[in-house]
Amino acid sequence: MSFFAVLFALLLEQARPLAPGNLFHGGLHAWVRWSSRNIDAGRPQHGWLAWSVAVAGPALLSFAIHWLLWSVHGLLAFAWSVAVLYASLGFRQFSHHFTAIRDALDIGDEDAARQLLAEWRQVDARELPRSEIVRHVIEHSVLAAHRHVFGVLSWFSVLAALGLGPAGAVLYRMSEFVSRSWSQQASSSEESVSPALQGVAQRAWGVLDFVPARMTAVGFAVVGSFEDAVDSWRNYSQMFSVDSPLASKDRNDGLVLAATAGAVNVRLGGRTLKASAVSSSVPDDVAPAPSLQATPGREPELAHLRSIVGLVWRCVVLWMVLLALLTLARLIG
Repeated sequence: MSFFAVLFALLLEQARPLAPGNLFHGGLHAWVRWSSRNIDAGRPQHGWLAWSVAVAGPALLSFAIHWLLWSVHGLLAFAWSVAVLYASLGFRQFSHHFTAIRDALDIGDEDAARQLLAEWRQVDARELPRSEIVRHVIEHSVLAAHRHVFGVLSWFSVLAALGLGPAGAVLYRMSEFVSRSWSQQASSSEESVSPALQGVAQRAWGVLDFVPARMTAVGFAVVGSFEDAVDSWRNYSQMFSVDSPLASKDRNDGLVLAATAGAVNVRLGGRTLKASAVSSSVPDDVAPAPSLQATPGREPELAHLRSIVGLVWRCVVLWMVLLALLTLARLIG
């Protein structure tokens, strides 16, 4: 039933996306802050305990609810899976930023596009030329699509096939969420998070995202220019910097970006964005700052934004076909 759960969740999310600052996400913020405030004692063992409570706890709870509902009726368990996926999966959690910037560039209003990018990423974008605006939009949007859609699908599909319901979706999204949230708390003067806790969250996130990042890269290669995507993946994924304190300490994001660059023949990487001096908040889908190197490819232009939209949606179709075949195989078996 994985195919139908994902399909219903995507349709529901497109029709009625969760509003920013909703009660569900507010509760998650409170839970993560409580875990760090009450368990973090500055040592790695306490960090792993806090991570287990903040991430594995909700994942196990989602499985327990799924199991109880399944024991009552399969449709109740199905409805629970749809509800969990609706909260953790979808484009509408970030696509409005992409659409607004693309529309501003489409009418030639580069100042508005710079302002929108600055508000989205909380950075200083005043000096960016048009091509760099497009490049940053591509990079951040692709990573957001990976974290909000393809990574969730990867973990959900695997654990759902093992009978664990939507636990995989919760595990993946919570792991990314705590890594980002604890980095944000560490940069805030109001709350303290130990380096040990940050390190645990970043290492765990790097491990959990290892396979999904490669599945996303493979998906982009299949639906894009396969040979160019694989070549860029092999030769340029290591050039993306992970020196940003807000970035994960692995190469997963660089791998996704390198595959994207090859799949649509666009130059990615280059000049970094500087953090805004007027805001210390962290966006919901933080990406690592690229290095001064860049992949080969055409200079980013507005047409590439349309290519990225097509690439992402073709990859969604590929995922849905695979899930449909998996669901069919389970029904027949």
